[in-house]
Amino acid sequence: MAFGLILLVVFGLVFFTGDREPTPKLGIDLQGGTSVVLQAVTPDGSAPDSDKMEQARDIINKRVNGLGVSGSEVKISGRNLIITVPGSDGDQARTLGQTAQLKVRPVLASQAAPAVNTPAPDLADPAAATKAINDARATRQSTDPAVQKRAIETLNCNAPSDPLAGNDDPTKPLITCDRPDERKAGQPGTVYTLGPAIIDGQSISNASSGIPQNQVQYVVTLEFTGEASRVWADFTANNVGKQAAFVLDSQVITAPNINGPITGGQTQITGDFNQQSAGDLAGVLKYGSLPLSFKPGTAQTVSATLGFESLRAGLIAGAIGLFLVLIYALAYYRALGVLVALSLALSVALLYGLLVLLGRWIGYSLDLAGIAGIIIGIGMTADSFVVYFERIKDEIREGRSFRSAVPRGWARARRTIWTGNAVSLLSAVVLYVLAVGDVQGFAFTLGLSTILDVVIVFLVTHPLVYFASKTEFFAKPSMNGLGAVAAIGRERKRAAATIEEASA
Repeated sequence: MAFGLILLVVFGLVFFTGDREPTPKLGIDLQGGTSVVLQAVTPDGSAPDSDKMEQARDIINKRVNGLGVSGSEVKISGRNLIITVPGSDGDQARTLGQTAQLKVRPVLASQAAPAVNTPAPDLADPAAATKAINDARATRQSTDPAVQKRAIETLNCNAPSDPLAGNDDPTKPLITCDRPDERKAGQPGTVYTLGPAIIDGQSISNASSGIPQNQVQYVVTLEFTGEASRVWADFTANNVGKQAAFVLDSQVITAPNINGPITGGQTQITGDFNQQSAGDLAGVLKYGSLPLSFKPGTAQTVSATLGFESLRAGLIAGAIGLFLVLIYALAYYRALGVLVALSLALSVALLYGLLVLLGRWIGYSLDLAGIAGIIIGIGMTADSFVVYFERIKDEIREGRSFRSAVPRGWARARRTIWTGNAVSLLSAVVLYVLAVGDVQGFAFTLGLSTILDVVIVFLVTHPLVYFASKTEFFAKPSMNGLGAVAAIGRERKRAAATIEEASA
């Protein structure tokens, strides 16, 4: 009953939440991926500092691979970072390379963007990028009203990139646009005149995404540090009826009206988000801003290193191993082997559903190392069945019936099963913590399979065997494969009775 409810909930989530696609995500080695090259841009055009490149790589790796199981890769090549993610979503890889400099600024004025076609600077050239950043700071961050007016009139809100892109000075005002992806089709955009920043991204202690209760749109929820919480509460209390702009990489995400004081250290960023975009934004804000600005390049397809043939071969190997286990169980335990087959089938079904959900929730991608962990985990589940059935046989050897041997055998077997799985889970956890890359994926699926082993044995196998022991069909030695053991038990009872008679 309990397991049936778990299975119902898992597959209800699979088919009625998220993208409703009932297939797990595959890793780069099985389905290929998308590679994007990010070129570091420094204000003075010099080569980026190696320590900052390492820091940037670590931050992007946390964004894309926070739990170490998404199968993504981030590498340094000179002044470039190369991001490779499973699948064909190049936009996601480019999003991961955002500098993610979040600032909260007061809105001083706003107006429709002018219809201008100011050419975008060539940020691929370090010298041109440096000049573009300095020019943008001189005009768009000037305190001179006349210079600000010219900046507003010449700002191209449809430009493919912003030369500031997180390089704006937080202590100065800023002339900027709303983000193009936040506009509806055909809208010209909005130019904002913003005051100095009151809060920056360093003041964010956590970021998450989701749909709040009684709402239908995804939002990104920010949690501020203690000092920033007080600043935000004071600012909102003193600026009721005005706007506050959330500015990401020098462009406005949203500029909501302040309806009243906001206390408690939390606030929400709203916009035209879906599950993916809200999760991506929360991820880049949660792990902090990059120490360097990067210019994203074009996405390139990366072919699978192993491909579907290897996936097929791995699955066939696993299926053959599973088939041999079932043949052994049926030959050795007769009808009890059917219960083993049913338990394994339910275990595989639950594991499949969880892999689909983990792909949606934490970005888990199944690779060949993960498949190896699953196969080993299923083998451990079969081992737990053997431990249980052998304890039952031990009780029958003592002269007990199948019905009375089951609860006694279970009392002895469950301690062994607990101990074995605890050791396996501990090994998987240590491997996961200490390892990186494919080994983490192996450890993750091994640990998951180990947990499911306990669930299956306790909630499926034991109840099935318990109820089977109360039926005449399974009680027959010819059906449960325990005839020879039962004969030994009867012989021992007769021998014990004979000894008692002789001693009397």
